[in-house]
Amino acid sequence: MRYSYLIMILLSDDILFSIVARGFPEGIDIYFDNVGGKMLDAVLLNMRNHGPIAFCGMVSQYNLEQPDGVNNPMNLVYKRVRMEGFVVFDYYPCYSKFLETVLPYIREGKIVYVEDVVEGLESGPAALVGLFSGRNIGKQVVAIAHD
Repeated sequence: MRYSYLIMILLSDDILFSIVARGFPEGIDIYFDNVGGKMLDAVLLNMRNHGPIAFCGMVSQYNLEQPDGVNNPMNLVYKRVRMEGFVVFDYYPCYSKFLETVLPYIREGKIVYVEDVVEGLESGPAALVGLFSGRNIGKQVVAIAHD
């Protein structure tokens, strides 16, 4: 089974809602949310019926004096979406099984991940700022030494 997926791009509200709707005309099957805010609002409007959301953070809200609320929670009801908190330490006992299952897929190219690598510890502060401004794509890595 193939699932739709979503890549977070920082855009104005109207463009964001439009792109999410156009990008997923049949709706979003499953969503892992660590952004919250307007992104979560756009996703809720476009979730498929019974689509699960794993909710692990709200990076768009961390530095706001007045965090945004969810503007359309009735979509959880209408679409019977299940939204559940996710914290990694609940799954530490499963970690070795996870690696056993996933690493072969990564080696075979069936799972591909993206890293944004900057060189040198002196690049660390700018890389951190880039995380919160939407500059990076994928996992942000600061390389301080190479094997």
